[in-house]
Amino acid sequence: MDYSGLAPGLLVEVDGPLRIVTMNRPDELNSFDDTLHVAMRRVWDLLVDDEDARAVVLTGAGRVFSAGGHVPNFIRNHHDLVARRRDIREGERLARAMMSCELPVVAAVNGPAVGLGCSLATMSDFVVMAEDAFMSDPHVSIGLVAGDGGAVTWPWLTSLLTAKEFLLLGDRIPASEAVRLGLCNRVVPTDEVMQTAKTIARRFAALPAQSVRDTKRALNMHLLDSANSVLNFALAAEYESFGTDDIKARVAEFLAKGDKKTGKHTDTQVNA
Repeated sequence: MDYSGLAPGLLVEVDGPLRIVTMNRPDELNSFDDTLHVAMRRVWDLLVDDEDARAVVLTGAGRVFSAGGHVPNFIRNHHDLVARRRDIREGERLARAMMSCELPVVAAVNGPAVGLGCSLATMSDFVVMAEDAFMSDPHVSIGLVAGDGGAVTWPWLTSLLTAKEFLLLGDRIPASEAVRLGLCNRVVPTDEVMQTAKTIARRFAALPAQSVRDTKRALNMHLLDSANSVLNFALAAEYESFGTDDIKARVAEFLAKGDKKTGKHTDTQVNA
């Protein structure tokens, strides 16, 4: 299987029966520009068609799993309706493609997982977090509807009350709390995240392929049913929220806090 067309933003490494998928924008905290968004949507179909693949490890390059949305795109989507519609449609296709992927996916959360990054982790099948990592979905706090994975997956993983608390307030969830709430499976030292994730993925890969794939498909039918009920409304509402004054003002506040010399913005709490 040729994954080279996804690079450089998304890298796929062949490790025997494993496919190591790495979000590769470390200087931008693995935030999702247009290219990475499309690549992440496309990779799931390629993985399913890879006859030698048995399991997937998903991680981020550098110190962050993913900071979520690319902040300049928020302002663009406020003004550009065509780009906004494209991003929302890509978000829907990405979520459905990932939840429909038959291969078991182990998220190696090596650092903060924020917004879309958090959704990717919680749409995985097994989550390993670094002990100093955290999850957060701050869509609402910056003026956006939480329209992608969180509204679909979190009520299944935690409880409806817990999902409401953290999706509405956007608070950080430390790794120790994430495992207690059911948002991850293992918390390990940072330098052990990848090895632990690969060990779990190899256990999945060693199982009979058809039984693993179809059991995952059966379990994910719950999520896909939720997606069919929730996703269209949630993403339509997120599309609408991109046009509000709130998102424009909140992003302007965030950009004002950035390094005026470099334009870099390192507070992953506010990315979505």
